[in-house]
Amino acid sequence: MVTEDTGTPRHEMKETAPGTLLTREALYALVWAEPMLTVAARFEVSSSYMARVCTLLNVPRPARGYWAKLAVGKAPTIPLLPVAHPGDELVWSRDERIKVARPLPSPPSKTLRRRSKKKADGPAQHPLINGAKKLFEAGRLSRDGYLRPSKRLLVDLIVTKATLDKSLAFANQLFSKLEDWGHRVVLSPKTENFYRAAVDVHEVPRKKRGYEHDDLWCPYRRTVVYVGTVAIGLTIIEMSEEVEVRYVDGKYVREKNYVLPRRRSYALDHSWTTKKDFPTGRLRLQAYSPYPRADWCKCWQETMSRDLCSQIKTIVKELEASAVELARLVEEGERQAELEHRKWEAEQEKLRQEEAKCRKAQALKDSRKDLLEIIAGWAEANRIEQFFQDAERRAADLEGDDKVKMLERLKLARELVGSIDAFGFFLTWRSPEER
Repeated sequence: MVTEDTGTPRHEMKETAPGTLLTREALYALVWAEPMLTVAARFEVSSSYMARVCTLLNVPRPARGYWAKLAVGKAPTIPLLPVAHPGDELVWSRDERIKVARPLPSPPSKTLRRRSKKKADGPAQHPLINGAKKLFEAGRLSRDGYLRPSKRLLVDLIVTKATLDKSLAFANQLFSKLEDWGHRVVLSPKTENFYRAAVDVHEVPRKKRGYEHDDLWCPYRRTVVYVGTVAIGLTIIEMSEEVEVRYVDGKYVREKNYVLPRRRSYALDHSWTTKKDFPTGRLRLQAYSPYPRADWCKCWQETMSRDLCSQIKTIVKELEASAVELARLVEEGERQAELEHRKWEAEQEKLRQEEAKCRKAQALKDSRKDLLEIIAGWAEANRIEQFFQDAERRAADLEGDDKVKMLERLKLARELVGSIDAFGFFLTWRSPEER
């Protein structure tokens, strides 16, 4: 449907509930069909908030003065809705718990997997890196010295303050190289039900003991690279190692760095040694499957002789190759989920049939019990009625005050017994089908 005055493709303009799921296409149609204040009123938000929703969904909106120019026939041409790319937000709703079903991911075809040339005038830093340093440094520290930023919409780094610059530089190089090869690196859309793989900071991975727990931070949304439409989660971790340390004046110092202070011969040394995990300054890149039913993870670690920056080209190639396997795992996981769902539905149907059978048997039992009670009541009612009838016949043979006295006593007796209409009781009986 097209409006007569603007030529804007639009949906039928109906009253929209505030919690309605709004697609990019629907929002595009709305903002070019009526002023932003009117659109915002549909969803009970402000016009500035609605403008931010347009930015979030990458929907062009009318510039200031557009509607005045339209009224005099001088409105500019309406821009087209940009094509959505993997990782773009596709829908918006005030209810952030809504998750959107998306098609199964697929890696790019070989014919489309071309390396794009980096623009000479491109930004020096990837958007996910801009401003991240200040936000990480403004946070607090974990008990092992890892940064815990208060803001949770940040690139996924598990590092110490000493390694922050190094990790951000590596992340910038990696993300830029991935995007040079045509793979977007973004924070995952909030409508995606993505998971984050467990993080083990130990250089030599080990099983977590039952009493151990870490206090590392976790971002609100995952850092992912889209290879085709396959999302691969990325976490940059500063590894730790277990070393012998000495506890001195409330702090742990590596034993190899400890210098024995000069003391008199009779002075006592109140320090002691133990083993503790210390960050090494060496990085690990953990790539993982963010999909709930696809278990996949791959890591690249720095060594004393080789840093991660020198492995970026290899990492990008291996991520591309892994996208095919990950897409297969997601498809297999969805297939397994569908089988499990069908099995669950079959089990639920079996339970429903068994419950219906039990209810039918119970209804038959209850109906029979009630009927027998009504029959017994009917027999009792007939016996009582026969008593009263016999008493009334006998009273009829009496004369004078005796007769009046007997009839009054029969009346009181009937009132005391109450209704003995057995047929009325039978009308209240319910058959098994009526239960």
